[in-house]
Amino acid sequence: MIAAQIENYGEKIGLKKQPVPRIGKKDLLVKVIAASINPIDLKTKDGKMKLLLHYKMPLTLGSDFAGIVVARGEQVKKFQVGDAVYGRVQKNRIGTFAEYIAVDVKDVALKPKNLTFAKASSIPLVALTSYQALHEVMKIKPQDKILIQAGSGGIGTLAIQLAKLAGAYVATTTSEKNRTLVKSLGADEVIDYRSENFAEKLKDYDFVFDTMGGDILKDAFKIVKLGGKVVTLSGTPNYAFAKNYNLPLWKQMALGIASYPITKLAKKTDVSYDFLFMRPDGNQLAALTKLIEAKQLQPIIDSVISLAEIQKAVDNLASGRAKGKIILAVDEKLAQTI
Repeated sequence: MIAAQIENYGEKIGLKKQPVPRIGKKDLLVKVIAASINPIDLKTKDGKMKLLLHYKMPLTLGSDFAGIVVARGEQVKKFQVGDAVYGRVQKNRIGTFAEYIAVDVKDVALKPKNLTFAKASSIPLVALTSYQALHEVMKIKPQDKILIQAGSGGIGTLAIQLAKLAGAYVATTTSEKNRTLVKSLGADEVIDYRSENFAEKLKDYDFVFDTMGGDILKDAFKIVKLGGKVVTLSGTPNYAFAKNYNLPLWKQMALGIASYPITKLAKKTDVSYDFLFMRPDGNQLAALTKLIEAKQLQPIIDSVISLAEIQKAVDNLASGRAKGKIILAVDEKLAQTI
């Protein structure tokens, strides 16, 4: 099979021939029709996840997919060969930028019947991340006020919709040219980050969902009320995260030191600070599928690019200008079919 790999951190991705992966007793072998590219793929490629995730080289990249089951492990009863499925693989089993992927059956759901494979592949990572942030960490309720950063991005476009389904009041940041898009997804208030400072316009928010990190993350604490929460995907993981994630003690201590400035700020403002590392969950994905099939949740696609042009997809994502998700068509003939 053809797979998109790196030989060393920091290098460009190349297409290589690799054996089709073997499956375990509880695995599915899936022919990948489409896969979406996410910021974590770029961070992994550049070695920025080494403190949390250790991989052997060469490494096939890619986290979520949509495809067709071609084989199943002897203990698998839930799916049949020929089923159209989608999912997000475990972090230690990445490799969806390839013609086949072996995936734990627990991390898979049937593909939404009303989505093409390309659109379905855009869902798992961003939808599960948003769902877990909103419902497990924040426990969001009707009338809660939330700021979702980068509303026109892959995470933002799904998070806005899920927050509105929960009955929240949603503010988001984006450029003026994307105002119509985020308003169409349900955003109540839109901040043009190029000409406005959200920290000066918003106050007394219950939550901030941060996808940016840096000074933007620090400013989030200015708008959250006492007892509120800032949940980040891009900030520094803190000691509590490292301990819950069962990292070695030295890594717990290292992250505790690295995150001290932000945890100090959280304590000073009486606001909770949570670093979120989403987990694959086929059952949650199946629940999200129902929302998609009921047309209550829709994916936003920036572009569909062939696997052979993966560097173009990487460059497009790295530019920060994508509206929604960038999709890799692994099988170009089937990617745009339902």
